[in-house]
Amino acid sequence: MFKRDIFAAVLTGAVLLMQTTLPVVAETASGAPGATRVIEGAQLPPAPGKFGGDIEPQAMKSTPWWPPRVVPPKDAPNVLLIILDDAGFGIPSTFGGVIPTDTMDALAKEGLSYTNIHSTALCSPTRAALITGRNHHSVGFGVISEQSTGYPGYNSIIPDSKATIGRILLENGYNTSWFGKDHNTPAFAASQSGPFDQWPTGMGFEYFYGFVGGDANQWQPNLFRNTTQIYPFDGDPEWNLITGMADDAIDWITRMHQIDPDKPFLVKYAPGATHAPHHPTKEWVEKIEKMELFDDGYEALRETIFENQKKLGLVPEDATLAPWPADKIKPWDQLTDEEKKLFIRQVEVFAAYAAYTDHEIGRVVQAVEDLGETDNTLIIYINGDNGTSAEGGPMGTPNEVAWFNGIAAMPAKTQMQWYDDWGTEATYNHMSAGWSWALDTPFDHFKQNANRLGGIRQNMVVSWPNGITDKGGMRDQFMHVIDVVPTILEVAGIDAPQEVDGIIQSPIEGTSFAYTFDKANATAPSRHRTQYFEMMGQWALYHEGWLLSTKVNRMPWETPKTPNADPLNNQVLQLYDLTTDMNQRKDLAKDHPEKVEELKTIFIEEAKKYQVFPMDASVTSRLAQPRPNITAGRSEFVYTQPMTGLPQGDSPSLLNASYTITAEIDVPEGGAEGMILTSGGRFAGYGFYLLKGVPVFTWNMLNLERIQWKGQEALTPGKHTVEFDFKYDGLGAETLAYGSTSGLGQGGTGTLKVDGKEVASKQMKHTIPTILQWDEAFDVGVDTLTGVYDTDYTPPFALTAKLDKLTIKVDRPKLSKADIQKLEEAAQKASD
Repeated sequence: MFKRDIFAAVLTGAVLLMQTTLPVVAETASGAPGATRVIEGAQLPPAPGKFGGDIEPQAMKSTPWWPPRVVPPKDAPNVLLIILDDAGFGIPSTFGGVIPTDTMDALAKEGLSYTNIHSTALCSPTRAALITGRNHHSVGFGVISEQSTGYPGYNSIIPDSKATIGRILLENGYNTSWFGKDHNTPAFAASQSGPFDQWPTGMGFEYFYGFVGGDANQWQPNLFRNTTQIYPFDGDPEWNLITGMADDAIDWITRMHQIDPDKPFLVKYAPGATHAPHHPTKEWVEKIEKMELFDDGYEALRETIFENQKKLGLVPEDATLAPWPADKIKPWDQLTDEEKKLFIRQVEVFAAYAAYTDHEIGRVVQAVEDLGETDNTLIIYINGDNGTSAEGGPMGTPNEVAWFNGIAAMPAKTQMQWYDDWGTEATYNHMSAGWSWALDTPFDHFKQNANRLGGIRQNMVVSWPNGITDKGGMRDQFMHVIDVVPTILEVAGIDAPQEVDGIIQSPIEGTSFAYTFDKANATAPSRHRTQYFEMMGQWALYHEGWLLSTKVNRMPWETPKTPNADPLNNQVLQLYDLTTDMNQRKDLAKDHPEKVEELKTIFIEEAKKYQVFPMDASVTSRLAQPRPNITAGRSEFVYTQPMTGLPQGDSPSLLNASYTITAEIDVPEGGAEGMILTSGGRFAGYGFYLLKGVPVFTWNMLNLERIQWKGQEALTPGKHTVEFDFKYDGLGAETLAYGSTSGLGQGGTGTLKVDGKEVASKQMKHTIPTILQWDEAFDVGVDTLTGVYDTDYTPPFALTAKLDKLTIKVDRPKLSKADIQKLEEAAQKASD
């Protein structure tokens, strides 16, 4: 009897398993161990099913029942979602560029090329929109997290009411992962103290391998596996993250397929390229150098790309280019020979970075092919989360951190000392904005410009052999990155959830472009009819072929001391008919004032709907705004043991303030050396350490200068107190509340003491005003990644003395009534 019961149960389960390979929306009657179900998906996670077996006092007389495993609908594809960084329309060879992108070329031949998809003009806002299917202000990313402010559209917190594509696919039976850049974790939630709900693993991506923040040193990144920092580059000077993440992605995809070949995967693949620092391998730099692509200068490059695009049918034959901005970017024939040499080096390294990255993406695509999964894998390869970056300024820079601190015009003679090291770990490099202007062809302007197509119009390739038969086709329908999520859901046969974790979900704001996969819809009208754009006070509105946009009032490397107080109204408005003028050449605002008013009214409606207000035109000064990190409201910090990896957004900030650092240490017999405290690294930061036993405090001023305070002699064995005290002369960050940066970056006097006795005192004329090197940590007792002064030491430079206690006291300036009155008067005068 027992054997017959078991056989019957197994037989019933086997029959049921065969039945449940077809899409169903309810649990099956039997709970066989292999039973599966496709959920209706309105509620995530799905409600637990009612136990379907029988329970009697004796197990022998009871019937077991297992909850069916959730699986996606039949034939739901794998998804490989690739997005590059800071890459304009004219970069890839696929779309007329001169930089070889063989992987994108190959995918375009097998799939579809899209010429009219749009970004938000800045990186993490685009990425937030990409993974949620909502506009960037709707999910708190009006700007990058490092610039976040206390308003719903700008706080860099993705609400629980707007679940990501990772979470949706995870709950519907997918394996989910995220590789590379994560710029959607709030800067104030990036420490090992968490919370981790806004990390990839907390947003539905079960596996994460990448860095947290806007960019990273590709040779020595602040790298995480899930939420644990890792250092695979230690001892391997040839290691590079572009290859490292490809290796890890291939490993993960392969392992997941081996474990369960029928379970589809979602991979969000987000390389650091081509955001600064541009860090390709030497091999790729040499390949690009031999091609001599840039020897004729950036204007010639622009013309070459434009002609290529005409041949490919990307732009009309009668289209023209905007005039070269000679008042902002010096024409090539006006450069010195030294400047030309430097600029060519800059762009060759950039191009090598782009080509190298595309090649490594090709390895991931090949891994999918090797598993036999190509036909049922939806590959979405988006070239750029905004236009090409001009944040290196007209001259480029060996250190991007310098730009964020107001240094945007470093002379070529100064930069040439890094010429041979350009792109290596010795630089945090960016190229001249002249190349950026050319690489956004056929459009003009750059990243940050939400009002010009050079800042917001991207291109994209989509491959899915099972769903796309029009191989090599081209699509020109208007799209936005918010359209990606609804497209993935449609082709997977999965509905957007109405409720996640008991929280009612707001509607998806994008429009699926899956209809364009059908050749019959190749020229169908776009279903995305209206889209607003706004970034740091520059804004635009697309509506049914028209584009209303504000006139550009600053270049990305220019940071106004007094921002536009009313960016909604205090602007010159321009109007373009994109159906006849695809690259904003003819302003029709004077000819159609009624259309200007109509579109501005729509923009205001969209802005209210999607949390764009209050609009703020400030730029880098927002980096210094107070925000709710774990140090907020604290003025004293105490550490009693070594600690590493505390990110800048969660560590004590010494900028624009007076402070005292006191270390109580015990020096062993034979002396001691090593790092007591450091924050930042090779490109900006500070370090307090013992150098051959002598106390030293070093400020690394953007890798341009080191200011040091040194003791007179090595510390003797025994207990000592070493102290660095700094008195700041400026008004501090409170001036930002009045639209003024005057309180930032002022000087002060530093004093080094040993056992209460002054041993060195020095005045600093200026201090770092805005931000330290953001991808380097605040470390106690050791130095991770790069050091603040390579001449003095090499990390990890662990402290060999015993640290009894380290205390940091920060005294931030307070504005007097007289200070406030002056600032208010200045703000009023500026607004007049």
